[in-house]
Amino acid sequence: MKNEEIKTLLSKMTLEEKIGQLTQIRTSYYYNSNTSATGTISKLKFTKEQKWMIGTVLGKLDAKMMFEIQKEYLDNNRLGIPLLFMHDIIHGFKTIFPIPLALSCSWDEELIEKTARVAAREGSSSGYQATFSPMVDIVRDPRWGRVIESFGEDTLLNSIFGVAMVRGYQNGDLKDPDTLISCVKHFAAYGAAEGGRDYNTVDISECRLRNEYFPPYYEAIKAGAKSIMSSFNVLNGIPATANTWLLRKILREEWGYEGVVISDWGAVKELIPHGTAENSIDAAKLSLKAGIDIEMATTAYFEALPELCKDKSMEKLLDDAVERILLLKNECGLFEDPYRGISYEKEKQTLLCSDFRKVAREAASKSAVLLKNSDVLPLERSKNVILIGPYASNSSILGPWSLDGDLNDVITIEQGLINKNIRLEGVETTCFNEISKEKSEEIIEKAKRADVIVLALGEEEEKSGEAGCVSNITLPEAQIKLLRCMKKLNKPLIVLLINGRPLDLTNVIEEADAVLECWFPGTEGGNAIADILYGDYNPSGKLTMSFPRGVGQIPVYYNNLATGRPKELLKNEKRYKSQYLDVPNEPLFPFGYGLGYSKFKYDNLNISKKELSKKERISCSINVTNIGKYTGIETVQLYMRDKVADISRPVKQLIKYKQIIINPNETKTVEFTIDEKDLRYWNGENQYKSDEGLFEFTLGKDSSEGISFEVRLIS
Repeated sequence: MKNEEIKTLLSKMTLEEKIGQLTQIRTSYYYNSNTSATGTISKLKFTKEQKWMIGTVLGKLDAKMMFEIQKEYLDNNRLGIPLLFMHDIIHGFKTIFPIPLALSCSWDEELIEKTARVAAREGSSSGYQATFSPMVDIVRDPRWGRVIESFGEDTLLNSIFGVAMVRGYQNGDLKDPDTLISCVKHFAAYGAAEGGRDYNTVDISECRLRNEYFPPYYEAIKAGAKSIMSSFNVLNGIPATANTWLLRKILREEWGYEGVVISDWGAVKELIPHGTAENSIDAAKLSLKAGIDIEMATTAYFEALPELCKDKSMEKLLDDAVERILLLKNECGLFEDPYRGISYEKEKQTLLCSDFRKVAREAASKSAVLLKNSDVLPLERSKNVILIGPYASNSSILGPWSLDGDLNDVITIEQGLINKNIRLEGVETTCFNEISKEKSEEIIEKAKRADVIVLALGEEEEKSGEAGCVSNITLPEAQIKLLRCMKKLNKPLIVLLINGRPLDLTNVIEEADAVLECWFPGTEGGNAIADILYGDYNPSGKLTMSFPRGVGQIPVYYNNLATGRPKELLKNEKRYKSQYLDVPNEPLFPFGYGLGYSKFKYDNLNISKKELSKKERISCSINVTNIGKYTGIETVQLYMRDKVADISRPVKQLIKYKQIIINPNETKTVEFTIDEKDLRYWNGENQYKSDEGLFEFTLGKDSSEGISFEVRLIS
């Protein structure tokens, strides 16, 4: 269908049919007789007739059900406008990859794109056309359960990886039935919720929004993302769902966004408890005026717009929103093929195929971060190993957003070790929060016979994800007691962590000889973990979110602003500087940190020149030598600090990085180019600019150490 024909179709639609296109409901209203629309629904106020006017649906289905729903819908829709099927495909559909926070620790843009491509191929084979991903919210509070969906605390990485997922899902042509429409979320700054508590207030200056929080959304949109989701939260006093400045001025006017904006679940009617709307009529009016095209899971538009659209300006807003939705459906080819991608046979051949499992194994291997290793890893295959802990043989390692993942498909840690044909002395599982005295005695006796003790510890799945917020980010006391008990046996002690957020690991690091952060690693998690333990994969993951020493440090992140009394410049002053009296300012593990079985030496820094004009580039290079025994991947990171600016700037800011593979005793030269654009920021006076003067750059293996040099920007 040509775009001109969309306008013709729009002109034929009744007011009620237009409102239907702006409404999204659950798929259960089409296949579950208990919730199907007969008369007027008691909870969602739409009629049986209106059921066949709904524009989009969300929910869990398979190819057969989706085909049947679309067919019945088209038989009842007056103008033959097809449904658009959307779903939460967050880090895999049937083949589940590590959670996004884990994926970001790979620092591997191509891998992340590949995981999204697999998810699109699987999801589309079941009939979906759109996913609510990627989430590019900057996150700096590990108490917030939804940090699992983000790419961490850094603006650049959220931008790069968000774009990679958009490319992977959409693949350049949405008419290709193997693609999914991406939905960038949550606009805006949802990750900055006060207290790390979901749905809570966000209050951030425009400077920080534009310099730190906005860029990932902007880059994903520039990469072609066709939909964006408004966030639940209040932003500077106004709920994002009704925020005209955010959705009209920034998104559409400044950024030129022409795609669809969808609310989060129930967020339109949540304007009432927010205190900015008295009733559904107010909520609908505010949301449509702000720019919400699709109302998810509630029916304020159905209830209010027939009356509100007596005002011609409101009717114009309605028409504009409907046109955007119809154009999106047209762009993915639904008018030509309303059953786009739906194939039961293709679904059977595609889902969880061996090639996709290989990608999942690679992703889980590259996402794991080795936090400590006192020369006990990798393990020798001749050693007797005992595997203990709540995740020893537990298949619940997919993560809380793996809606279509099947626990029966999961490779557990136990199975991964068995697949290595090693001497697994015995597997003992314990519950997360308590261990009986009898069980403890049994574990101790069996552990005494082993050469190596491996503890698979962590958080329960339900402690992460949406509404999975906690005030305590330590492991349960029972697991710490188990760890200390095993430590007394004086055997090599390895801790594997399965969790969805940075944890306070102070007690764990003190007791364990090695600690491997595995996150929720997905379908192939057990195989990947076994690969790392036995040296078949040299761990290369680097943290994208700092690990605090305790909740009292939160938020702790590497790119904080300078203060007037920085601790670093007042080393001889005991008080009256920006510090804690009881713990260091620095996190337990900083952004960019991660060990491997190789060791790398950085030296021979070279800079092409020490002055940079605004019309040229300079280059810097450094030699990286593998002084270890294993071939390894090193992520070389380049940080910048603007030493004098119009506003206070971060003490460090990641501006570039490169990953290299280096063999033992090999040296590689890593080179970066820097130009004036790398130095720009928003200065609070509606300008993106750079400052003449000194800039400090640091090349290194993480945000806490490296080799520094200065460059002066001149006119």
